[in-house]
Amino acid sequence: MPIEIFVLKLVLTPLLIAAATLVTRRWGPGVGGWLAGFPLTSAPVSIFLAIEQGPAFAAAAATGTLLGLTALAAYCLVHGWAAGRMGWAASAGAGLAAFVACLAALGPLRVSLAAAFVLVCVALAVVAALLPRTAATSRGVRPPPWDLPLRMAAATGIVLLLTAAAHRLGPSLSGLLSPIPVFLVVLAAFTHRSEGANACVSILRGGVMGSFGFAAFFLVVGSALGRVAVAPAYVLASLTGIVVNGAALVAGRRLLR
Repeated sequence: MPIEIFVLKLVLTPLLIAAATLVTRRWGPGVGGWLAGFPLTSAPVSIFLAIEQGPAFAAAAATGTLLGLTALAAYCLVHGWAAGRMGWAASAGAGLAAFVACLAALGPLRVSLAAAFVLVCVALAVVAALLPRTAATSRGVRPPPWDLPLRMAAATGIVLLLTAAAHRLGPSLSGLLSPIPVFLVVLAAFTHRSEGANACVSILRGGVMGSFGFAAFFLVVGSALGRVAVAPAYVLASLTGIVVNGAALVAGRRLLR
């Protein structure tokens, strides 16, 4: 691996996580959850796959990523309902168990990019409708000193591991594993512990809404790579994701308060 690529891996992902964390602290859990729906880990993984394994590999991995995002929707639903009935650790564990079970079920599927996109959009819409309705209020609890370094280290570790193992995992599995919800799990669990179940559900609902832009990003990546150069493909995907997430934020502003 060229040293420049390795250094970029060590810089890009933690910067994204740090920026999202600081925005969350400024504007509250609902917007924090919405930001957690951005592909803060999956996008760097995809970019490095395109650089190191080639555009065709990254385009194929985009379908797997969309299926993995469907599993993330299942995580949000289970965690959200469990939060009102269990403690922060048990409810996060239940959500992660649902995520892993859904990944295992979706792994053998061989579907087209378009079918994966439709599947994840339907899953996100269903989860958004089924999550408990709450009136969360933030008490502005100060996070512990280890919160931000933990998020940055965990996300960077996932990027390094997945991109290093990509040639063995193959495009489908590399993509499927990339939406591991590091940022969302830490944010939701800490918020549940410090501010209660309602604020946790607000985080998870924001994550679901932000994931529509996540899905749009990878629809563009999977469609554009191989047809246009790598850099324009990711610029177009990023712009599309931002527009879709902006629309989701405006449409759901009452839910994100």
